[in-house]
Amino acid sequence: MKFQNPLLVISDMEVSKKFYKEVLGLEVILDFGANVTLTGGVCLQTKETWMAFIDAKENEIVFGGKNAEIYFEEDDFDAFAERLKGLKNIDYVHPVIEHRWGQRVVRFYDPDRHIIEVGENLKVV
Repeated sequence: MKFQNPLLVISDMEVSKKFYKEVLGLEVILDFGANVTLTGGVCLQTKETWMAFIDAKENEIVFGGKNAEIYFEEDDFDAFAERLKGLKNIDYVHPVIEHRWGQRVVRFYDPDRHIIEVGENLKVV
């Protein structure tokens, strides 16, 4: 068995595609309308189709849980952190911090309040 991709349920596909492109530089590599795959393997699925796939009711799909994140590493972390400061509408979980092992990271929310972590490349640390 081989793990393929993480899938994030989103409320507005165009808003999410724009966010992931502008903030993280991810590009669309497959676009099936209600399902999109971005570079790096992140998949986006519309809430409506996800609800149909798993036979869920509207109130069963909850955004903003603080129990998972998607994690990225950046070779030029300082430049990324500085560019992030210049973007409007970034809602931070926390500003840049340094973990006890010396890696600096920043966490913020995507438009549906999924947590995104970007850390400096561990090879640099």
